[in-house]
Amino acid sequence: MNRQSAIANANKPKPKPMFLQLNHQKLDVFAIAKSFTLEGYRFTKLLPSEERFNMVQQIRRAALSVCLNIAEGASRKSPAERKRYYEIARGSVIEIDAALDISAELKYCSKENLQSLGSFMQRTFSMLSKMLG
Repeated sequence: MNRQSAIANANKPKPKPMFLQLNHQKLDVFAIAKSFTLEGYRFTKLLPSEERFNMVQQIRRAALSVCLNIAEGASRKSPAERKRYYEIARGSVIEIDAALDISAELKYCSKENLQSLGSFMQRTFSMLSKMLG
């Protein structure tokens, strides 16, 4: 890294938690799931307008559920409770995968449109699966 790059990186603002500094913000799985959620929202903008109240809302709801359940699970004291929230998060990942399969069958998207979302989905699913291990 050259000196200019180092200075530019040092001057970039660091992402800060909204209000609370909690355990989930320290988890790699939360960071990946957050990227997955944001990519899911971006993807749904590509879907046809007639899906606005169906597939778009379902994918967005499930994507947000992944992040929220990881966050809530991380705050639980009991390992069994944490595991249950992580299982729910993983279930929402599976739900999105099924919705993407249907959207591809309906020719709403191409493989190129799904590349980034699919990558984040695989990483999130894998990390959650290892946590449930």
